[in-house]
Amino acid sequence: MARIAGIDLPKNKRGEIGLTYIYGIGRSTSKYILTKSGIDLNKKVNQWNDDEQTAIRNVINTEFKTEGALRSETQMNIKRLLDIACYRGLRHRKGLPLRGQRTRTNSRTRKGKRKTVAGKKKVAKK
Repeated sequence: MARIAGIDLPKNKRGEIGLTYIYGIGRSTSKYILTKSGIDLNKKVNQWNDDEQTAIRNVINTEFKTEGALRSETQMNIKRLLDIACYRGLRHRKGLPLRGQRTRTNSRTRKGKRKTVAGKKKVAKK
């Protein structure tokens, strides 16, 4: 079992895909890491030997910010936006989309489940 950056990588996946289980590493970054450490992209994670795992760890530790450090940096950036009360910070505070999307319909991911508001009752004429 390969354990890199505090994450247990899935054994039966290709190396290119397996590295994407680490927060902060996507497909293009995983390709870069494997080519820099001289490992075939199609080689399964369970076929990596100790030297290859060490090479991957070294590349990740020297060139990339991953997992806890990256998560904390992201949270600090959001906190900074909240503190200076800029537009994006206010949108974060209200739980609304930040990048100009419409909110009359859609944006359910940010707003959460619908909260139905009852309509105004019509007064009956006699």
